[in-house]
Amino acid sequence: MIIIIKFLDLQSQYASIREEVDSAIQSVLVNASFIGGAELTAFETEFAAFQGAAHCVGVGNGTDALEIALEALDLPPGAEVIVPANSFIASSEAVTRSGLRVVFADVNPDTYLLDLGDVKRRLTPRTKALVVVHLYGNPCDMDAVLAFAKEHGLRVIEDAAQAHGAEWRQRRVGAIGDIGTFSFYPGKNLGAYGDGGAILTNDGTLAKKARMIANHGRVAKYDHEFEGRNSRLDGLQATILRVKLRHLDGWIGRRNAIARQYIEGLIGVGDLILPQLPQADSRHAFHLFVVRTASRRALAHHLEAAGIQTGRHYPVALPKLAAYRYLGEVDVTMFANQADQYLLSLPIGEHLADEDVHEVIRAISGFFARAEGLEATDDEAITR
Repeated sequence: MIIIIKFLDLQSQYASIREEVDSAIQSVLVNASFIGGAELTAFETEFAAFQGAAHCVGVGNGTDALEIALEALDLPPGAEVIVPANSFIASSEAVTRSGLRVVFADVNPDTYLLDLGDVKRRLTPRTKALVVVHLYGNPCDMDAVLAFAKEHGLRVIEDAAQAHGAEWRQRRVGAIGDIGTFSFYPGKNLGAYGDGGAILTNDGTLAKKARMIANHGRVAKYDHEFEGRNSRLDGLQATILRVKLRHLDGWIGRRNAIARQYIEGLIGVGDLILPQLPQADSRHAFHLFVVRTASRRALAHHLEAAGIQTGRHYPVALPKLAAYRYLGEVDVTMFANQADQYLLSLPIGEHLADEDVHEVIRAISGFFARAEGLEATDDEAITR
């Protein structure tokens, strides 16, 4: 199979910034600044400024970021933390691995984001926090989230692993709740050349606690105030991320332009349900462009035959995973438990030319036109 249109193309991205990246890496190698050092400090400062946060703590990966953030909040052992049922397992795994109890809530069918109405139905006296996931790069309504959290005495952790640069009412997500977490996995809009993560907060006490947890429970060398862990964003990844950060707004702009082309070209096509753009003063980062269709499998095969790569995010809702079978929610009636089999991610990214986008639109439109033609033929046969 010849791939004509890639789902993700990190090679072409590297080629576009090769001189900057190579120069930055060479500087780290010459200075042997591999752990900590000026590049890490500079990235933490620049990323905090970019996201509008007072503090940034670089860590080893996005899952570490979530676990450290939860530990820094010092929630009671066994406390319940509500997590959206449609997300990557890291959003819930971090809760249970922190000695807390995960409670899944449904997501909104229009946005795939946490449904506060369902959250309210799942509150108990043991509920102490919410993990709000800005899924696919789509910003949650943080005004509603914060008002809800204040009313019920809950802490708010923003899982912004897919939402670097996304905005809710002109505020960058990840810096709005109590604490926010990011992943720099290579495929993210802001991706390293290995693993990496970060924690953002405007609370100096939380920032200090998170930094100590990530550094063996210490501030100064050998002065361990408590047992922590070892989670580092290394100098090489930090310098690469500094280069990419300078391009991120432009890349997100291109993703939004592609998303608008998809929406304009595919509206009313077949049974496709398309992503919704946020309100005018907010910004979707479009890490993923996810459509919903009852013909998900057939459409994916059709696009693959045309040389167009697609993705599935996520093919199994969290309550249905074997890891959470003990909760007994496999058959619970919720949108997330039903929609997982209908979701398909289309190619999106700065690597796509307009003609690539138009080709995807043509291929999808052709698939549904053919399907409708077959249905019409079948109907005619029946009436005859």
